[in-house]
Amino acid sequence: MRRSPSVTSQLGLSERIFATAADRGLAANIDAGIEDVESSLITELVYANEIANVTTRYLFDAGGKRVRPMLALLTSHLGDGAVPDVITAASAIELTHLASLYHDDVMDDSDKRRGVPSAQAVWGNSIAILTGDLLFARASQLMARLGERAIRLQAATFERLVLGQFRETVGPQPGQDPVQHYIGVLADKTGSLIAAAAQAGIVFSNAPAEYEQPVVTFGEKIGVAFQLIDDVLDLSPQPEQTGKVPGTDLRAGVVTLPLLRLRERAPSSEADAALLARLERDVMTSNGIATEAADSAITALREHPVTAETLAEAHSWARDAVAALSPLPAGPVKKALTRFAETIVERSS
Repeated sequence: MRRSPSVTSQLGLSERIFATAADRGLAANIDAGIEDVESSLITELVYANEIANVTTRYLFDAGGKRVRPMLALLTSHLGDGAVPDVITAASAIELTHLASLYHDDVMDDSDKRRGVPSAQAVWGNSIAILTGDLLFARASQLMARLGERAIRLQAATFERLVLGQFRETVGPQPGQDPVQHYIGVLADKTGSLIAAAAQAGIVFSNAPAEYEQPVVTFGEKIGVAFQLIDDVLDLSPQPEQTGKVPGTDLRAGVVTLPLLRLRERAPSSEADAALLARLERDVMTSNGIATEAADSAITALREHPVTAETLAEAHSWARDAVAALSPLPAGPVKKALTRFAETIVERSS
């Protein structure tokens, strides 16, 4: 059978997580579970409306690593494994993630996603927003099949996603530390959904209840690490790997941690203040238009110590995520989760 781009991408991820022969049994189970999730998603992404049937499949067909379903499947093996309820929950969480991408691209005015033109660049903001809404609704329908616990999990996660976007849009309030505000946004927008995936694997596989909070904490922290790595990758000079033009987020006016760290340094360094001025003048207000001045400023930020500091912070969050797993029993699942955290911060796309 010909694998979809997303499954192929996920298999590459699993090869890095399940590195030894002793892990192959678990790896085979995870890969089979991902195939089941993929089949479920294909079934769910069918709409009677002709346009919706195309737009909802658009970013799904563009690929994706299926990080969240993979995490749900991993934690489910602390219980009964990838039973049907776990597959349903993992599918709903991936649909929720997919929906958020449509909305994020509108909010950020992004022109590319997963190496293809963003949905809002193809169909406009209104269709992109409506597509995201449809996917959120379909995810909620899936969770409703699993009962009240699932509905509450979905609702709480959705609320945090929206509040994270709200906080990002409004920005830090007077007297609030911009970095702490930013980390809080990452925890809401990225950490909450990854944590929900890890939690779903425990809850819907009937795993011991005492494993729930450790994997939730793990998911929250690895979610922050994941996004901090994205901040570094945004500056990558290799768009063929990242699928984005270097500095895509900054060109769209999106604040990232390297920029925030540079702002902290600027008052005490003329060189840093000068670079910050270049970024804010030539990049942050460029509306995504590539210019020599913008490219030069992005290169300078990439080579600045604040980018290395951001990478170090991502690794610190990943170490804290692994430390949260200490209550879990030793074995292939805990080992795989540890390697999962390491792989997240080692990725190049």
